[in-house]
Amino acid sequence: MQFSPLAQSNACKITLPIEMVMTQTPTLRAAILQQISSGMTQLVIDLKQVQYIDSSGLSVLISALKKIEEYNGEIVLLSPTPGVKALIELTRLHQVFTIYEDEAAAIDYICNELVN
Repeated sequence: MQFSPLAQSNACKITLPIEMVMTQTPTLRAAILQQISSGMTQLVIDLKQVQYIDSSGLSVLISALKKIEEYNGEIVLLSPTPGVKALIELTRLHQVFTIYEDEAAAIDYICNELVN
């Protein structure tokens, strides 16, 4: 997992690993929630490398969303792979998360949310 600061001080892009499975989710969840608690309240979560995600991986995204809502922040998902996108749609999480295919558009949206 990689954290990349964006143009705004409280915006960050999080690149997730190839797999998000039960053995990794406690560490992933803790790291993301720590970023949110430290003030990163506008997140782009990059899913383009994620080849496999199970229900515990999806729960990391939901935990992050619940935490960020406490800070009136926002999360967008970026470039989910076809299998991950199918699971997001199957679980209807596409109705909860905004999904972007274009990285520049996602970053622009997140950074502009700060001034609106």
